[in-house]
Amino acid sequence: KEVMFGDDEAEKDVTRSVLVHVLDQVLRLLHPIMPFFTEEIFEKLPTAEGKSIVVSEYPEVRPEFDDAEAGDGVAMLIEIITAVRNIRAEVNTPLSKAVPMMIKSDKEAFLNKVAPYIKRFTNPSELTISADVTAPEQAMSAVVTGAEIYLPLAGLINIEEEIARLNKELDKWQKELDMVNRKLSNEKFVANAKAEVVDKERAKLADYQEKFESTQARIEELQK
Repeated sequence: KEVMFGDDEAEKDVTRSVLVHVLDQVLRLLHPIMPFFTEEIFEKLPTAEGKSIVVSEYPEVRPEFDDAEAGDGVAMLIEIITAVRNIRAEVNTPLSKAVPMMIKSDKEAFLNKVAPYIKRFTNPSELTISADVTAPEQAMSAVVTGAEIYLPLAGLINIEEEIARLNKELDKWQKELDMVNRKLSNEKFVANAKAEVVDKERAKLADYQEKFESTQARIEELQK
């Protein structure tokens, strides 16, 4: 939506093309189980070129369309938005009320690019994105993959309650760490599982460890 409501016509054209292609491919996938519905919509697409969906080619996997970096970026964006909205709910601060927001991350270029989405769904009065962000003393915080989030809410938070909340987060990350460690310490699992599955678990371990340590550090800061 941010692109379609923007002023860059070239970017709009690219976005429209992608949306049409995705809809085209989804309709082809669904056609065997939803024939009439998909046929009616398909005929209205510019890609149909007067053909029926019945005689159109079934979608094939296109490895060149795989973009792990883009997928990770979207996952990070969703994590940030979810974390901020959860924090707001915990301190009864509605989205209609703008509050300052700070994101500490070394992925500044990406986050600045998606900043319009962050602003749209979290409504910050001021958004700071930097690898050099210093955590404010009175702030709610959250740790997501690749970033730490701070909402300075002086007067709206109780330090003891925030420490208790973060300790619950710490327990959650510890449980995740324990579960992954059990898998990776199982020699049969490591020996028999596919390499990509083992690598995925190791990546989870590193991610959870980072979140655990960041949450622990924030608790220690608040306890000073």
